[in-house]
Amino acid sequence: MYRRTPTRHAQRGVALLVAILLVAFGTIIAAAMAYNNAMTARRAAATFEFDQALLVAEGGEALAAYGLQETKKENSQYTYPGQPWSQPLPPTVVTPGATLEASLEDVQGRFNINDLVTSDGNQPNTIAIQAFQRLLVELKLDPKWADLIVDWIDKNTDPMSDGAEDSVYMEMNPPYRTPNLPITSTSELLALPGFTRAQFDVLAPYIVALPIGVQINTCSASFYVINALLPGSEPFSSDPQAFEKNRQAAGTCFPTPTDVLTAAGQGQGGQGTGASPSTPTTPPAQSGQQTLSSLIAGTSTWFRLTSYITLGTAQFSVYTLLYQDPTGMARPVLRSFTPD
Repeated sequence: MYRRTPTRHAQRGVALLVAILLVAFGTIIAAAMAYNNAMTARRAAATFEFDQALLVAEGGEALAAYGLQETKKENSQYTYPGQPWSQPLPPTVVTPGATLEASLEDVQGRFNINDLVTSDGNQPNTIAIQAFQRLLVELKLDPKWADLIVDWIDKNTDPMSDGAEDSVYMEMNPPYRTPNLPITSTSELLALPGFTRAQFDVLAPYIVALPIGVQINTCSASFYVINALLPGSEPFSSDPQAFEKNRQAAGTCFPTPTDVLTAAGQGQGGQGTGASPSTPTTPPAQSGQQTLSSLIAGTSTWFRLTSYITLGTAQFSVYTLLYQDPTGMARPVLRSFTPD
């Protein structure tokens, strides 16, 4: 049979189609290369800005450490909000294009949840537990969370009356165990069974995770924390706003540890525990429990620096936990990019 040879017109059509495909493939490859190059440049710029932000934050830490050292030289008896260290740093140009805004908080004005167990980490601390339960009630939260936190921290495997140990957590999805160690971040409370983010947001401003034995500074403690230390009374004010006005008017430490002990009926060196009459407790000398006087202080050694750094259109937040040693020198212990 006669086989028809493709015409020159048909051949031109195939060549045009091949040319179009080649141009399309070339465009795709060029666009991909341009995108990858742009992303690489953006990642490099972001990394550079991040390093710059950390350097600026470190400068803020050095400034805060100097302020704390000078304050301790001027007044080593009390640490209270009216001192120079508590004055925030307004937005300040550090270098062209870089702005730093910072503030310092005395975190010992919060309730140290690791103090819910004794110094050996094995037994519940009755005085601290009762105070924490009162704080929960004031914040309209269930006091059962105190027992759950104790079981999360303590070394033993015996659950508290409202607590939970591994047998409860291993039934969750996914299953996990209690660490039986001090809490390093208050956000760990979100691992408790049934503890919601909304509940955490209510409690978070009043708690902190510090080493066991770090006392509450009454000079910096909030209205709710002070009242939690004093069962059945509000001797310093009946509402938070009036309490803050009284603190500002005092111009010094308010209330002092002595004021708190006096309000609790321990001002003369009494050995009261601050427990409710219906709650039996073991004498401190036998159980190793803290008394109220050992739970509070008038000075602080732990502070949190909050730094906001602006670099062009980019903004960074750095939260630094500072520890001030007995010589007055302060050093960073922990940095994070979230408040809790």
